[in-house]
Amino acid sequence: MEFELRATGVKPEASNPLRSGVHTRGYLPHVKREGARYFVTFRLADSLPKAVLLKYQAERAERLQQFHAQRDAAVKLGTKALKPETLDQIERDYFRKLEAYLDKGEGECWLKRPELADLVADAVRFFDGERYRLDAWVIMPNHVHTVFWPMPNHTVSRIVQTWKRYTAREANKLLNRIGEGFWQPEPFDHWIRSDAEHARCCRYVTNNPAKARLCDTPEAWKWSSAWCGERVSS
Repeated sequence: MEFELRATGVKPEASNPLRSGVHTRGYLPHVKREGARYFVTFRLADSLPKAVLLKYQAERAERLQQFHAQRDAAVKLGTKALKPETLDQIERDYFRKLEAYLDKGEGECWLKRPELADLVADAVRFFDGERYRLDAWVIMPNHVHTVFWPMPNHTVSRIVQTWKRYTAREANKLLNRIGEGFWQPEPFDHWIRSDAEHARCCRYVTNNPAKARLCDTPEAWKWSSAWCGERVSS
């Protein structure tokens, strides 16, 4: 493995895959590191078709295969790899494609409705300082970005599941829908490896509405940690 995946001092037999290590829910792998900060994106059910996601994943898998093949060949021959591509570059390009697709505003974009955006914003902030430290967040028309640090004894998976379960139930009530999926089951989660990456993720999250031309400046977007106006919980 390229990185250590469990916190120092935790015995392998005592580790929890939802806190450290690699586990899979459905068709996306999730890497967990105990004590780390995370950049997590979850999105509406109709925002990103599975076929598009699988296409992007296949492209990433091909690049990863080439990366490892070239690295192994270079190690064997004692030379430098022909392509100076890094794992971070591959992951960054993958997520850029996903984010660009989401920012196109596909699907019903239920979160354009103020009452639904307020609902999700309130849920994301509700346990800030108790179950997690929330560093940055934004509610977009068809997806949500968060950067946070889970507090001890609270997992990323459980935190996100709580957000999604509550907001899906309440949103469907407001939409007069019964038994319909609101969120995609699979979130994107990425553990942040450095302070520089953390700062970059936070900037991306707060700048997303302006980049998507939903507002002129990050501070003008009400459903974001960058909002400069008075915030009133619904």
